[in-house]
Amino acid sequence: MKRVILITAVLLIAAAPQHSNELERARAEHALRRLAFGARPGDVERVMRVGVDRWIDEQLHPERIADAAVNAKLAQYETLSMSSDEIAQTFVKPFYEARRQRKDKAKGDVAEEAKEMRKLIPAGQRPQRLLGELSAQRIVRAAESERQLNEVMVDFWMNHFNVFAQKGLDRFFVATYERDTIRPRVWGHFEDLLMATAKSPAMLFYLDNARSRRDAINENYAREIMELHTLGVDGGYTQNDVTELARVFTGWSIDREGHFVYRRRLHDSGTKVVLGHRFRSGGGIEEGEAMIRILAHHPSTAKFIATKLCQRLVSDTPPAALVDRVAKRFLATNGDLRETVKAVIDSREFWDEKTYLAKMKSPFEYTISAIRAAGATIENPLPIARELRKIGEPLYFAQPPTGYSDKSDAWSSDGALVARLNFVTALAANKMPGVRVSASNSDALAKTLGAPEFQKQ
Repeated sequence: MKRVILITAVLLIAAAPQHSNELERARAEHALRRLAFGARPGDVERVMRVGVDRWIDEQLHPERIADAAVNAKLAQYETLSMSSDEIAQTFVKPFYEARRQRKDKAKGDVAEEAKEMRKLIPAGQRPQRLLGELSAQRIVRAAESERQLNEVMVDFWMNHFNVFAQKGLDRFFVATYERDTIRPRVWGHFEDLLMATAKSPAMLFYLDNARSRRDAINENYAREIMELHTLGVDGGYTQNDVTELARVFTGWSIDREGHFVYRRRLHDSGTKVVLGHRFRSGGGIEEGEAMIRILAHHPSTAKFIATKLCQRLVSDTPPAALVDRVAKRFLATNGDLRETVKAVIDSREFWDEKTYLAKMKSPFEYTISAIRAAGATIENPLPIARELRKIGEPLYFAQPPTGYSDKSDAWSSDGALVARLNFVTALAANKMPGVRVSASNSDALAKTLGAPEFQKQ
């Protein structure tokens, strides 16, 4: 009997390291699917060597991670470092000058007018270049940056505070919106991010607040900042709160150079009451700033932001208990976004095996993860941007303020799946323009990237 017990103990001890190794591999794979845009060849083993928990801690502090190779690659895109004034001179001015010249002629076919506009504007000064280089940097960063979680969060917050690049001046504003408004604040406090978006020319133009004044109030931004940016549709506000908040934000506008400006003469300075907070007559810009602080720290905002983060990182229908814990962490840290994201990652729900491969990748996630899994080199990101249009998620072109859906059912139509398979077939066969794949077995690679489980995360 003792001999049997001894043999059993020896077998259990021998099996334990192997079992532990399998668990760590599963954790590494899950982390790379959710906290990165998928694994490159060798990434799983690298994360296991470092330790999954240590790798996550590094990703939560992207400022500590060297990313010289990506920075060097992005240096070729000159518009990325242009100031808003330089963008105005290089792109906005020629565009409106060409439009003025077109107005002097009789209007004709839309396609012909567009053709004439292209003739009037030098190639290097067309809006398409600005959006092209912006899309290129987004694709390169997502596919090749070592700061993977940072790119996941940029994608999340750009979608949360969505603007539509095809709406008028936003084709020029969106570049500095991502660079100067969103990217520097994804690991800071939510209040700062909310304030920055409220004062950004891109948001002011997109949701029409730039033309809201005391005698012609526009409610678009007031409604969306509560419904989509902070409190959520069931956050406890009324239509009267929307109207009153719109009055608060009158005068928040854009100057001729494309900068935020507060125009006091256009502000409704009468008495207002928003969400029970009373503003006496005679107030100014401080009313809007006060309401942003109130909204940023509201319990409904904490729950709404926690829900969206859990939907992105855990599941389409996150457990209420998880959302409550993350919301409490948000409130306890005054909206510290690093601590809030960490609360999601540290949760038992995040690491529950039932969440593995439970979410459908969006087209952007799928495309980038396929490029990474193939060990591909991006030589020209623009063909990839065009593929994203075909698959259904063109960058910066989500028209509604809701942005793109973060739920699986939005991406699982038959047409979308066929488009994905066409993409990976071309990628695996090394026939995708702008991308070089050195895989020796294209059939096996295509089968892997086209498998149903690869489309999930």
